[in-house]
Amino acid sequence: MTKYLSNNYSVINLHKKPSTKSEVVTQMLYGESFSIFKKTSKWLKIKIKEDGYKGYIQNKNFLKFFKPSHKVSILKAKVYKFPNKRKKVNIVPFGSKIKVLEKKSNFFKFSKGWINKNDIKPISYAEKNPFKKINIFRSVKYKWGGKSFKGIDCSGLIQIFLNFNNKFCPRDAKDQVKYFKKNIKLKNIKKNDIIYWKGHVALAISNKKLIHAYGPMKKTVIMGINQTVKRIEKNAKLKVIGIKRL
Repeated sequence: MTKYLSNNYSVINLHKKPSTKSEVVTQMLYGESFSIFKKTSKWLKIKIKEDGYKGYIQNKNFLKFFKPSHKVSILKAKVYKFPNKRKKVNIVPFGSKIKVLEKKSNFFKFSKGWINKNDIKPISYAEKNPFKKINIFRSVKYKWGGKSFKGIDCSGLIQIFLNFNNKFCPRDAKDQVKYFKKNIKLKNIKKNDIIYWKGHVALAISNKKLIHAYGPMKKTVIMGINQTVKRIEKNAKLKVIGIKRL
């Protein structure tokens, strides 16, 4: 039986190679879990349980695997030393998973401290529209491999909202476009359709507009669909390779 550990840091980088100078390919949020393939004093080669992604993380003191009871439902949730708002000790990002140990008035305790109960939802909670809250990432900076308020990339933005709503989603755009089967034509596009280019992805928020973590603009932006399709074709010489409906 595979042995898993749980990430107990707000965000941890997963590198392509065992070096901090190596490319960050994705991140693990608090409460995501992983198995270890190889271990040195400084590095662990791991596989993330939630999406099967492999890479290297720094060897730190991780928690034994825990089964989460709740998940963070706002962009960044403050963690306090006591069940009041007097002393902030940490911040955990949207999509982090926690195990509640104790409840006191409006605060829930987990391994990092106390969190406001309004900032979390039960682990089984799912929105009817999985992308209902995607606008909370508007203006968050673009970061290759990022998955949080500190920085996010295009495929990470799609993945974290589907994961939050208990739906599996591969990490990279190239795998997402193969995973989602229902194809749509551009003229029939509607809200929540997912648009793919080679190495890029955006979400339609209506039949006219989309949101994406867009490298050239260094942040998550809302743009016109036709404007974006033309811009990417002109500047990156890339055509749309798929539009998917969940």
